[in-house]
Amino acid sequence: MLNCHWVTIANMSKSKIFSLPVRVYFQDTDAGGVVYHANYLNFLERARTEWLRAHGYSNAGLMKEFGMVFVVRSMKLDYLKPALLDDSLDVTAQIKDIGRSRLTLLQMVRRRHGVAEQSGREPPLRTSSVTGGYFLNEAEVRRGEELLTEAEVHLVCVSLASFKPVSVPDVLRMQLEK
Repeated sequence: MLNCHWVTIANMSKSKIFSLPVRVYFQDTDAGGVVYHANYLNFLERARTEWLRAHGYSNAGLMKEFGMVFVVRSMKLDYLKPALLDDSLDVTAQIKDIGRSRLTLLQMVRRRHGVAEQSGREPPLRTSSVTGGYFLNEAEVRRGEELLTEAEVHLVCVSLASFKPVSVPDVLRMQLEK
């Protein structure tokens, strides 16, 4: 089971922030131990996939049950600081807007707990028996972290048969808007 968590931050929108821990492996980096820029797309995709799963749906399930899939229409990515070999990251996903056939997500990649995290000390966890993930309060989320990358991702719900836009299924929309 993945070790993910949800965080609600009071001054943010009413949307919860989903966070997936990701470790930087040698395969993610260049010869200097710096994460190769295209690998951030993989980290963001992984977090979006697990965010969807945390809402009760998988990509395969959406294809089978509704005959649709979300595709990336556009993405704005800002690289602020590099992630490094062995860093422990939190990759987040949060709904910014839901339209008829589109979703806009805000995503961030943060280095968790700076030097203390690199030495192997983990933050205190409160495990959820429901998801197997964990929840952190706002102070724990903010403590010692560094914002590395920000992204705004525009997804479109398309039919598998035609790859033309279709409405986000009502049952999924209701789940996402909770």
